[in-house]
Amino acid sequence: MRWMVLMMVWVTATPLWAAALAAELADIQHRWAEIQYQLPEDEREKAFEKLASEAEQFVADYPNRAEPLIWQGIVLSTYAGARGGLGALGLVKDARKSLEAAIAIDDRALHGSAYTSLGSLYYQVPGWPLSFGDDKQAQQYLQKALAINPEGIDPNYFFGDFLLEQGEEARARIYLNKALNAQPRPGRGIADGGRRQEISDRLGIL
Repeated sequence: MRWMVLMMVWVTATPLWAAALAAELADIQHRWAEIQYQLPEDEREKAFEKLASEAEQFVADYPNRAEPLIWQGIVLSTYAGARGGLGALGLVKDARKSLEAAIAIDDRALHGSAYTSLGSLYYQVPGWPLSFGDDKQAQQYLQKALAINPEGIDPNYFFGDFLLEQGEEARARIYLNKALNAQPRPGRGIADGGRRQEISDRLGIL
């Protein structure tokens, strides 16, 4: 009887716990999009610094879950971009650690977003000796992301952007157009709008 009571408590608590995680995740995603796409550029660094602290608490609140780690990695990487310079190198290394930890837990979480974010880091950060940038590694991660989420806006955008960086303009156009026509993501209107503007900017230089 006691076992049955404990089981009922666990079954009841699990949906509440999952709902809380989903709500906190949506909040961080929304605030990230507001900072990235709506704040003036000179205000983003401080805003991302604050959001990075909240993402750290999110990870602490849900240990052994991949989703908080993925978003910690995303927040840290964009914080690094807003900060710039040598001071950003430590942030991108921390972002990589978070994303690698997420993959170790569940590499398909959030439609393989950890692979997308890792791939984008590897082709955008400097290579040795300053940092860990590596185009071959970037391509491997981005292709893994596409294998998991072939129709997604982010994996197609970042692979198209990577190909553009590699001088493969014809292939880049294919993936960028696919990203531009990707289905909207529920609750991610600001992020989708900002990403589509980035895609249009890339296509405009082809």
